[in-house]
Amino acid sequence: MIPRTVFEPEHDMFRESVRKFLQAEAVPHHLQWEKDGQVDRALWNKAGEQGFLVPTAPEEYSGVGVDFRYNAIISEECAALGLSGIGWPLHSDIAVPYILNFGTEEQKQKYVPGCISGEIVTAIAMTEPGAGSDLQGIKTTAVRDGDHYVINGSKTFITNGQHADVVILVAKTDPQQGAAGISLFLLEAGTPGFEKGTNLEKLGMKAQDTSELFFNDARIPAENLLGEEGQGFVYLMQELPQERLQIALVAVASMESVLSYTIDYVKERKAFGKNIASFQNTQFKLAELDSEVTAQRVFLDRCLELHIEGKLDAVTAAKAKMLTTDLQGKVIDECLQLHGGYGFMWEYPVTRAYADARVQRIFGGTNEIMKLIIGRSLVS
Repeated sequence: MIPRTVFEPEHDMFRESVRKFLQAEAVPHHLQWEKDGQVDRALWNKAGEQGFLVPTAPEEYSGVGVDFRYNAIISEECAALGLSGIGWPLHSDIAVPYILNFGTEEQKQKYVPGCISGEIVTAIAMTEPGAGSDLQGIKTTAVRDGDHYVINGSKTFITNGQHADVVILVAKTDPQQGAAGISLFLLEAGTPGFEKGTNLEKLGMKAQDTSELFFNDARIPAENLLGEEGQGFVYLMQELPQERLQIALVAVASMESVLSYTIDYVKERKAFGKNIASFQNTQFKLAELDSEVTAQRVFLDRCLELHIEGKLDAVTAAKAKMLTTDLQGKVIDECLQLHGGYGFMWEYPVTRAYADARVQRIFGGTNEIMKLIIGRSLVS
């Protein structure tokens, strides 16, 4: 692997502390969490004690105010160890930033310290049974009624849905206005009329709690509006580049890890009296994969640098998300093939990585939507 110049020595020290924590507190339990359909809730509190949740949060809200490279390290280490059930990246990189960037001072003081300590787990509820990448097509409504909003509708595929204490809800405040009628709300677990459905059974990411959410005349105070009414779609578009960068970070870290242990495997595994690694086909295939992963690592690190500088645009983030997740599927598929029949056994990490990787081309906007974003930028 080529040296990564985007990180400084202090980042390397932080990475080592994250890795040691995960190896001690998560790796031994992840297979059981996959059977349970969710990680141990206590892991969130332990992570909060170590400063692993929302590290970018300012000090006035009990954060440490570091840059996004620390978030990147956490995502990469979880991915490298195959810990797909841990929902910290969704919490720290996607959900809580909406509160930090668009919330009132009162909202920040109320929620952010708990998000940092692990006492509050967040989720963001965008996707609906009939609306995924097309956010303008959502049907959930929020109707103003005096000093409250009344919420009706449903959401699905919501990460951290079972554990969530606070949900950032995307809803229509004016169904006639399309994108201009979308607003964001802070909805607390336990609100009358808000129910969590059963934990969804998925192809991969089996230890990650993923739920349907239902709203039946759920009343929330008007002060739970996040930002300005009608500006929700604008806020979502502003935050999506960071979300897509996070997905790309997971993709590349996962590929690097899978490729590394596949190389170890083919050195040990024998066929026709020889190590699989001695076959020219194996060497050519590994050379091809390693070269492609290296190229994406260089591009992604540049995207990370741009993001730290506040210069990562939506089109470049879409390119990163599309290229890395497409390659992730290819690399892990080829690595599984090199494992032979053992690659089909759930006990092998490559098998679980294969299942986990498939959704990467879907969430955060499908890769077809990424092509649309890139294509329009070329011809507009």
